[in-house]
Amino acid sequence: MAAVHSSNSMADSTAYADCQLYFGDIHNHCNLSYGVGGLDEALHNARLQLDFTSVTLHGHWDDMPQDDPRLGYLVDYHRQGFERARAGWAGYFAATEAANRPGEFVTFPSFEWHSMRYGDHCILFRDIATREIFHVAHIEDLRQRLRQHPQPSLLIPHHIGYLQGFRGINWAHYTTELSPVVEIMSFHGASEDSDAEPAYLHAMGPRDQRSTVQFGLAQGHIFGFVGSSDHHSAHPGSYGYGQVAVWAKALTRAAIWEALQNRRCYAITGDRIQLAFSLNDQPMGSVIPFAPEVQIAVAVEGASTLDYIEVLYKNRVIHRASPCLDGEIEGGIKLRLEMGWGELETLTDWDVDLRVNGGDLLGVEPHLRGHDIGIPVIDSVTPCVFSHLDYAGGDRVHLRTQTPRNATVRSAATQAITLTVQADANTAIQARINGQEIILPISELREGARSFYTSGFVSPSFVFHRAVPENEYRHSFAITHQSEGEERDWYYVRARQRNGQWAWASPIWVEGA
Repeated sequence: MAAVHSSNSMADSTAYADCQLYFGDIHNHCNLSYGVGGLDEALHNARLQLDFTSVTLHGHWDDMPQDDPRLGYLVDYHRQGFERARAGWAGYFAATEAANRPGEFVTFPSFEWHSMRYGDHCILFRDIATREIFHVAHIEDLRQRLRQHPQPSLLIPHHIGYLQGFRGINWAHYTTELSPVVEIMSFHGASEDSDAEPAYLHAMGPRDQRSTVQFGLAQGHIFGFVGSSDHHSAHPGSYGYGQVAVWAKALTRAAIWEALQNRRCYAITGDRIQLAFSLNDQPMGSVIPFAPEVQIAVAVEGASTLDYIEVLYKNRVIHRASPCLDGEIEGGIKLRLEMGWGELETLTDWDVDLRVNGGDLLGVEPHLRGHDIGIPVIDSVTPCVFSHLDYAGGDRVHLRTQTPRNATVRSAATQAITLTVQADANTAIQARINGQEIILPISELREGARSFYTSGFVSPSFVFHRAVPENEYRHSFAITHQSEGEERDWYYVRARQRNGQWAWASPIWVEGA
């Protein structure tokens, strides 16, 4: 049974006292293998909304299904990508190093190793050094090659949820030695379990429960959770496709690496959900000694209204919390502008200027998408840099970006930005959007969203979403729980917003008695 105590603090425990929260994407692609957009474009886009990144090259696939005549196009596509990766390898390292700015923006090199038998893995290097792409067939050979190098590396399983033998994870060959974290969210979908949101919709197939995070945890494996977009159009952090958040002591390669190695990290879909989860004052990723009763503290700050926060024990929900939804216009407000829509067959350019009147602009969070390969107006020569954000404090933010039409009625291609505003009943947002002047009182937006069109029916349009008060996007609580204690237990936390955005905290393990 769990005893509950309410709280309003973002981090009640001392578990994260010496850490800061940083957001990144350590698995995404550009035209240096199979993808579109240059490395310089990818790094520009990463700086818009990330603290750290690795733009990943596709490296090797030993067991490609070459004997299947249906898949000749697929084999050729991958081989051509691998050739481009080899040709650009040296220049890739130099550009990655040149982009690294400790304390401002951090970069890592990486490549992806495919395998039908063992599942795909991303090899992430901590430092810039002369490296080769390892052309090996077996995962233990890959591990041995990584062990032989003096510089640290991580071997991160990717899109694990596919059926084993079809590029899903092979838990029988998993070890935590070089793989302290597992990628549980990308554009493929979420692999927490076979029912998780968002679903797997890629041509590669659906999820299999025996390839999921919960299955791996139940096998006794110890690993943390990360997300990364796997975006293929030079847009690290592309909104909704997955990112990783780390509680690190500094914005440096060494500090981020230390956080990943110690599993002090979590996966998100897109919104920067801030999540602090501790057990007996130890942070996510910890393995702690046996205790018959544990104290669990959880604090969440979302980018929109929180739907619920759940604590799971051995994959079972033991506690669910939801915030109060009757906030007044006092204190922090989250205000989101989203733009796109329309049925134009061309791209729409957006020029957005936002000001806060009668309040303080406390922060800006962009929610920017890269164009997806396959959209009719996107090809290999379409520029991949189309977003520019100007905000250096003060009460004004300027965004230029671009949208295609939504590809289907259930697949968004919109762009968005969220402002955090210190507001009262007299605060208003002043906007100029593609020349259209608008002033909206926050009090009006508390009642619900307001939408506008650029030039009539089915033209591109935009919406100011309902203003979200602080008590809807922040929530903290503490519970006590008695463990079964016979074997090593594990706990983790997941949080969902009403707009469908998720966060999954790395587990904390309690040794058995």
